[in-house]
Amino acid sequence: MKAGWRLRTKVTAAVISVSVIIGLWKLSQAVKTYVAKKIADVPMPEASVDDVDFKSVSREGVEYLAKVSVSNPYPTPLPICEISYSLKSDGREIATGVIPDPGSLKAKASTMVEVPVKVAHSILLSLGRDVAKDWDIDYKLDLVFIIDLPVIGNIKIPVSQQGEIKLPTLSDWFA
Repeated sequence: MKAGWRLRTKVTAAVISVSVIIGLWKLSQAVKTYVAKKIADVPMPEASVDDVDFKSVSREGVEYLAKVSVSNPYPTPLPICEISYSLKSDGREIATGVIPDPGSLKAKASTMVEVPVKVAHSILLSLGRDVAKDWDIDYKLDLVFIIDLPVIGNIKIPVSQQGEIKLPTLSDWFA
């Protein structure tokens, strides 16, 4: 009789333990769903590329400047952790880079962020067919802003722009 009672006690304790574990798992899933819904409703900073234009020529290459407008919906400035960029032309990547710690976004405002993109002369020469047609480069610029949101953590804001960049002329070299 004692052995049967112990067996029932162990089985009952195991069933209660499994029930508690399942209950806690369901509760954790409900909390995750609730938090995910709340985070989805949080306003996020937004970005758009306003302009990509020629900036300067040096011995190393040509520098272009992407001007990106980034809006901050929060009443406090937000730090930009880094900006990564990739410039592609004719299906090839012609420039990549990372700009660490480029500054902060103004509170409750749009901030114009300038992203310098450097392209080596040798790469420009390899794009000869595209350049020879109209003295410009058809491009696709991909940017990723990593912004630190308080409580939530780092978020990524991807931005993409396609267009044409005019190449520098002789007057640009000697201006």
